[in-house]
Amino acid sequence: MGEKYQAYRKLNYTIPDKSWTWNLYGAGLEKLGNAGQPEPFAIPEPNDDQLLVRIDTVSVCFSDVKILKQGGSHPKLYNRDLANDPTRLGHEVSLTIVKVGKNLQDQYKPGQRLAVQPDIYQQGKSTAYGYTVPGGMIQFHLIGDEVLKTDAGACLLPLKDDMGYAESSLLEPWGCVMAAYTQRRRLTPKKGGMMWIIGQPGDSASYTFPAGLDAPGSVVLTDVPASVKTLVSATGAKVTERNGLTPADYESLSKELTNGVGFDDIVALQPSSASTVSKIAKFIARRGTLNLVGTKPLDGLVQVDLGRLHYDYIAFLGTNGTDIAASYGEARNRCELRPGGSTVFVGAGGPMGQMHVQRALELPNGPKLVIATEISDERLETLSNMFTPLAQKQGRKLLFFNPNSSKQTFHDFVMEATQNQGADDVVVSVPVAALMEEGDTVMKPDGMMVLFAGVPNGTMGNVNLSNVYLSNAQYTGTSGLTIDDQASVMARRVAGTLSPGRSVAAIGGLETAAEAIESVIEGKYPGKVVIFPQIRNLPLTGLKELKERLPEVAAKLGEDYMWTNEAEEVLIEKLWEKP
Repeated sequence: MGEKYQAYRKLNYTIPDKSWTWNLYGAGLEKLGNAGQPEPFAIPEPNDDQLLVRIDTVSVCFSDVKILKQGGSHPKLYNRDLANDPTRLGHEVSLTIVKVGKNLQDQYKPGQRLAVQPDIYQQGKSTAYGYTVPGGMIQFHLIGDEVLKTDAGACLLPLKDDMGYAESSLLEPWGCVMAAYTQRRRLTPKKGGMMWIIGQPGDSASYTFPAGLDAPGSVVLTDVPASVKTLVSATGAKVTERNGLTPADYESLSKELTNGVGFDDIVALQPSSASTVSKIAKFIARRGTLNLVGTKPLDGLVQVDLGRLHYDYIAFLGTNGTDIAASYGEARNRCELRPGGSTVFVGAGGPMGQMHVQRALELPNGPKLVIATEISDERLETLSNMFTPLAQKQGRKLLFFNPNSSKQTFHDFVMEATQNQGADDVVVSVPVAALMEEGDTVMKPDGMMVLFAGVPNGTMGNVNLSNVYLSNAQYTGTSGLTIDDQASVMARRVAGTLSPGRSVAAIGGLETAAEAIESVIEGKYPGKVVIFPQIRNLPLTGLKELKERLPEVAAKLGEDYMWTNEAEEVLIEKLWEKP
């Protein structure tokens, strides 16, 4: 360990008086910093309930671009006047505690290294570090109740000693990827909630509901058979009957009984009309379920709100039969890639798409066939260079597809690769509804679609919901993460089953933050751009350029230009200027 690196790691130096920062004063790149440059501010002393922290690394996310473009109109900035109350970008950070307020000294200590879990809720209100709470595009700043006292407790993750700085800041984006394969949907009827059961006139089937029907506090019945009325009457729930409704009546029913927020759980018995199911689905509450119970396919595709699948965690469940309860539960509804199956990653060339591909290839008992799609041959070449050796090492088959240059259609390519079976899983990392719809066409009847990229609520798409109840197809989506997701990434990194450093594509010093964000907008680098705020004289540099600019650092990279902690140590030893 070099002398300068050791001093940096152990805080064995005098903290400067000034902290250089990139404030955001409004929408647009020209509103970042002062005349395109960071500004110096005095480093404050923490009060009794605050920490003074040093930002070691901050990686740039496309979410930073969204804030930059929208300014104070971004949903998590709540129309804030940034000109007078600026924020800071940078929610993917690793940091070191410099000073600890008196009331926190039994929990934290100087020199302790942490990552931030930025997805914050306080008294039920959504905020976020790097959004509402000014983030990590700075050298030093204070952390207080806005991060330490949230609905989930302190949003700080203690880091293992052998974690590097860059890979620690990547725990956040990697945590989002991990979260995509954990169960976020509610899969059982809501306790005390409102359930709507919609039947078909003339249906005389004998339905059963052996588990879960005692949960709702209120049940609305529409044209249900006698067997369902008998079941509901035995629960003690408040029962309301509304028979003879048409789809035109659904909105007024929701307003009357749910104040317009939607039903917690909806059960549709023997659905037949795709158009009717499309209209029913509009009235699922946030984190609500639509349970389709039937034996015959719908007459077409169902139009669903793809944005709500991602952001509101609505769940489509189903069963082929008359046992209504059979649809519910985690055993019935998977969220992980099928072991030994086939997975298609749509938009695999971006930083987050790369992480999904890497995770699938490194996943023990993961998919045997991975298909990566991208509209750029250059990105596909990068993917091949990055992951073909890993796929061979893991005994997996890795294929690449560019719809712009292939003579085959996307559908034909996937079908040929899967022997006309279709893919077990389709993961979409591009916020385009048409690609989500197209992904649905190559899915097995019992496949799973993961909508990782979020499209705005109200973005509709046509999907085959018949497969949900006839074959147990799954449609999932996640937004954000928890500190446990980040901890799981770190655990896998320490265990040697995940290499977050493989995601780093470029590095830069403090002054390059604006240029780094521009590079993300342009898609200049095939991976994550990581800023080292404590380094002042490092141009934005792709890892492949290090051999010319910083050969000592390049010599410590891993195979296929993978960022390593050894390269990071040399970088700090060579370029960090001790105050």
